[in-house]
Amino acid sequence: MAHAEEEEDDYLAMSFDDTLSKPGKETSLQRTTRLKQEAAKRGRVLSKKELADKAKEARETALATQLDASNKGAKMMAKMGFKGGALGKSEDARTRPIEVLMKDDRGGIGMDSDKKRKIREAAAELEGHQKRRKVDEVEYRERTRFEREEKRASGQMWSAMRTLEGFETGEVDTGNGGKDCKEPDAEQDGTKAQATAKQTPLHLINILWRPLVKQRLEKEQERRMRYDLDQSLTSRTDYEDPDADNDDKFALGTAVEELDEEDDELSSFEALSPAERLESIIEELRGKYNYCFWCKYRYPDETLEGCPGLTEDEHG
Repeated sequence: MAHAEEEEDDYLAMSFDDTLSKPGKETSLQRTTRLKQEAAKRGRVLSKKELADKAKEARETALATQLDASNKGAKMMAKMGFKGGALGKSEDARTRPIEVLMKDDRGGIGMDSDKKRKIREAAAELEGHQKRRKVDEVEYRERTRFEREEKRASGQMWSAMRTLEGFETGEVDTGNGGKDCKEPDAEQDGTKAQATAKQTPLHLINILWRPLVKQRLEKEQERRMRYDLDQSLTSRTDYEDPDADNDDKFALGTAVEELDEEDDELSSFEALSPAERLESIIEELRGKYNYCFWCKYRYPDETLEGCPGLTEDEHG
């Protein structure tokens, strides 16, 4: 009964901590638990941060430790005047040892510097490419805007040139007393101008609309040459009949040699920008015929009363 009355161990309520805390012989369960814990500690590899922290802690501990007077190195430094602190006489002398950088890869000496150099070069190249791209975009927009303005000014120039030609050849009524003037049609203009060109040498025509006559003669020459080629005429275009008049020569295409002659005045005029040529033609229309190209109106007198100005912007 005494043995039965002794307190028995309640294995269901026991924990590992309670088992390990009890003195005495280590049980098999305790031994297995202990071996697992030790194996886990031995097998875990410290991370780079943990290794760096551990090395820093050891370095700080060593720096905080005073040199023993019996140390041979301390004795040698004391003989040379070292009393502690930094080495050297300069104010910014080093007080901490140079840190050792451990390599954890197979790269050769200087490979890290080469990698950094390549990264810097790649970054500089990328930055330069972005700058060039930005400049290219600005230049492209500027070039596109300039080409658009040049094309628009060129169209206005040819229109003003046809108007001036119409006034001077009679295509446009010059005695309308201030009524609106209709510009000659680009497809149907030149009826009287062609007759004028046949009767007047090209170099004697007003320089402000001479390019229009030259362009028309070149088109006629090309049309005649294609017609001759299609019809397979036996008459050669380089043959000149001494008895043929100017109209016959023009019809046969032998009178266009005049286009090949040098015309310095025309070359200088065509060297100007379309906007500059347009400005000259507009001034001629205003000064000679009291006509405003932008208003599309011929005023009664040279004052052009009511005209907003000389430029298109002034006309809104």
